[in-house]
Amino acid sequence: MKMTFIGATHEVTGSCTYIEACGKKFLVDFGMQQGEDIFENVQVPVSPSSIDFVLLTHAHIDHSGLLPLLYAGGFQGEIHATEATSNLCSVMLRDSAHIQEFEAEWRSRKAERRGDPNYEPLYTMEDALGAIELFVPHQYEKEVEICEGIKVLFRDAGHLLGSSSILLTLTEDGVTKTIAFSGDIGNIHQPLIRDPQHFANADYVVMESTYGNRIHDRPTDYTTSLAKVLQETFDRGGSVIIPSFAVGRTQEMLYFIRHIKSEGLVTGHDGFPVYVDSPLANEATDIFVNNRESCYDEEALSFVRQGINPIGFPDLIRTVTSNDSIAINSDERPKVIISASGMCEAGRIKHHLKHNLWKKQNTILFVGYQASNTLGRSLVEGAKRVKLFGETVKVAARITQLPGISGHADVNGLLEWAKAVSGVQRFFINHGEASSSESFAQRLRDELGKDVYVPYSGAEFDIAENVITIDAEPIPIPKKKNSANFSIAYSDLIAASDRLAALIKDSEGRTNADMRQLTEAIHKLCDSWKL
Repeated sequence: MKMTFIGATHEVTGSCTYIEACGKKFLVDFGMQQGEDIFENVQVPVSPSSIDFVLLTHAHIDHSGLLPLLYAGGFQGEIHATEATSNLCSVMLRDSAHIQEFEAEWRSRKAERRGDPNYEPLYTMEDALGAIELFVPHQYEKEVEICEGIKVLFRDAGHLLGSSSILLTLTEDGVTKTIAFSGDIGNIHQPLIRDPQHFANADYVVMESTYGNRIHDRPTDYTTSLAKVLQETFDRGGSVIIPSFAVGRTQEMLYFIRHIKSEGLVTGHDGFPVYVDSPLANEATDIFVNNRESCYDEEALSFVRQGINPIGFPDLIRTVTSNDSIAINSDERPKVIISASGMCEAGRIKHHLKHNLWKKQNTILFVGYQASNTLGRSLVEGAKRVKLFGETVKVAARITQLPGISGHADVNGLLEWAKAVSGVQRFFINHGEASSSESFAQRLRDELGKDVYVPYSGAEFDIAENVITIDAEPIPIPKKKNSANFSIAYSDLIAASDRLAALIKDSEGRTNADMRQLTEAIHKLCDSWKL
């Protein structure tokens, strides 16, 4: 029995763990890298056709997004997940394939003009549809025997509709070991879905650490905080644009806005429209409604029992077509636009930013995690200008975040989850930036007195013997030149240097005094920057 760590090691995205046990080879998650990639990941050590099955914690693309690639490589095994996760993946993997094909087509057109080879998509819609056919849905809290010697139980992780922590029980040669995979542990008191549930016992725990060194700055009331942003923006004649993850966060925002409207918490703007401009978000919203009995928390179910849709209300406009999306920015009323992607890296949100970032009356409201080297992170960190569709756009709108709106547990929530598991011989910490993973690991050592290991990609562990057989070293990826949104300032600097060079060239014929004054100014500038 051995376990090899592949992805999300000292990084937040790209979750993947490879296990060999009981004569089987399988994966726990197979996610796509999103945002900045810091370290090289080793390859899964066997071919896709040799993988017997996959266990999937939840539908987010950083956990599920490479499943179509696995299928394209010859994988024909089963993908085991909860029913809601299976339903969500049916739309999210198709959406991901559409993005892959669209971007490959766009890059190929540019390559053709340069005389370069065409780009191939990472995978196609056909691959996504093939992977979707392999899903086997399961209910929470019902242990299933995948094959002889391997049992699995899915428990609600409280992170996303259908999200799960997985308890894996392995029995081989008379030795039985249990491994708890936390998946992404949810924040407590989130709308719609239940709080994360714990495991009572496990021999080993593989645990996420997204917020392993941070405490959420939780507002006393989400709805009141959001209503204040809406009120202030509408009063100055602006609109609120919310880059939102299509699955989970969008539905939470609808839950809050329904409450704001029903309680009249925004005054003077009755009937303000709320646009959900994301085909994926609209399909996901229907899946939320269809899985309400198995996944909603008691508060949300209480609305359902009263005949109230907790994520629906008058003046909610769900756009599907491109023409509908384009028409939104012709609506001059103060409004809310919720659009994907949540980190502003792709999708319709980029068009809405292009139309609204430069207007000072508007607010861009971030309600989710912004990974390094993304447009969203750049805006949150104070970028004055960004590049959208090859055009530089001034950032004049108010940029703000709503604290506490997080689908991830903070360090206190993570510690509570970890402390609930008895009998743990070793913790493995992944799915977190390096500083977060290491900080959380030290908290576990200090407060629980446990053996804790933070693997790099390629680390290997003997499950039966509790021995790390390969202690992998980090392989940093050489930093690329700044992306478009981070290179604007540098481009401006180069432009300024060109102006300076032109000024120097044109100085011939000026008085000696003028040229000495310019020379002295240049020297002073260089000295002040320690060049």
